[in-house]
Amino acid sequence: MAALTLGGILAGYRVGMVLAGAAAIFILVSDLPTAFFSILVSRIFANVLSNWLLVAIPMFIFMGLILETSGAAERSLRAAQRALGGSAAGMGISVLVIGVLLAASSGVVGASVVLLALLALPRLQEAGFDKEVSAGLIASSGTLAILIPPSVMLIVLGDQLKTPVPDMFAGAIGPGLLLVAVYSAYIIWKARGLPAMERTGRISILRLLFDLGPLLALVFCVLGSIIAGFATPTEASGIGVFGAILITIFYGKFSTKMLMSSARQTVVTTSLVLFVLIGATCFSAVFKGIGGDDLVETGITAFGTGPYTVLAVVMVSIFVLGFVLDWLEITLILLPIFAPVVAGLDFGNGLGEQEVLIWFGILVAVNLQTSFLTPPFGFSLFYLRGAAGDQLTTPQIYRGVLPFIGLQLFVLALLIIFPGLITGFTS
Repeated sequence: MAALTLGGILAGYRVGMVLAGAAAIFILVSDLPTAFFSILVSRIFANVLSNWLLVAIPMFIFMGLILETSGAAERSLRAAQRALGGSAAGMGISVLVIGVLLAASSGVVGASVVLLALLALPRLQEAGFDKEVSAGLIASSGTLAILIPPSVMLIVLGDQLKTPVPDMFAGAIGPGLLLVAVYSAYIIWKARGLPAMERTGRISILRLLFDLGPLLALVFCVLGSIIAGFATPTEASGIGVFGAILITIFYGKFSTKMLMSSARQTVVTTSLVLFVLIGATCFSAVFKGIGGDDLVETGITAFGTGPYTVLAVVMVSIFVLGFVLDWLEITLILLPIFAPVVAGLDFGNGLGEQEVLIWFGILVAVNLQTSFLTPPFGFSLFYLRGAAGDQLTTPQIYRGVLPFIGLQLFVLALLIIFPGLITGFTS
């Protein structure tokens, strides 16, 4: 069943259709009764169609698209460039800062990578960075959108692990800041010896607040309301959309055409995500029904039954699959199988079962973030290649992201050794 699914995905068929189709085929060829189709319908309704938590997905996507389409995100990037662009290191860090702001305000990796590529790539090369470093920095900064809350991936992970999404958001703060710090250290090291940039003009504090303040306020309101418990992720996503519309009005960029364009793109993106969710629900139900979860558990424990051995096997499996599969497929196919195995282990770090699941979920999130950067199917690489045009070649992009993949794995190791970097931010 797994081989058929992987073959169908690599052959170019729609992921949701492959997952649902594999489930249907193996109901017919296995010893499962045909009445199992009725069970799938019930699971789809209960797990996807009536799951109010998933309403946050289209709302956060809508919020990000409004900010991108209206030019509010671009305005913030240009302000940070002017404020921090007096040195090569300052230019590199400004790209990281805007990557964080875009991540916290939208959670849409494609929008972040494309916007950073269009605006920051020429400036990074003017600052003296070579094409490989520029490509790696843009791709990795844009990919922060999948980890830093509010993140669609964290919502899906929380739903699959049955853990509170606010705790998942809070747990991702430490790893997100740690990644930014590690990236910054690497950029400062790469910028040593590069000449100072010629300033393009000074920017006043009031102008900086005017350009960056609204986006910062939106991030604070959305994340603060979730983490403080004032609003659920679904409610906060509505606040985010309303706040994004207010920002466009504030900047005089609001129009019905802009709003409808963002809405249409939101419908398309949300449909793709939910279609995969429906297919994965069918796949996981049939996979468990024919004994797949027992097979996977036996395969994992064959390497050893120690908790960290099991965790290492799971992390390596997810990392390897990231070369050929998207984070959504990996999450929806493997997490329901791996999570019960990990939840029953005692890692000796003083964490309860719920804390172990939150810790494990964030480890998976950081690991899955590398899937956006690992060739040949890293989506951030595709986004960057398309946006950069003739400015970058595919080999240059591949070479540029390798150090950042190594930095992500280094951070992942730190999070395994020091779980407090995750759980210290949760309630």
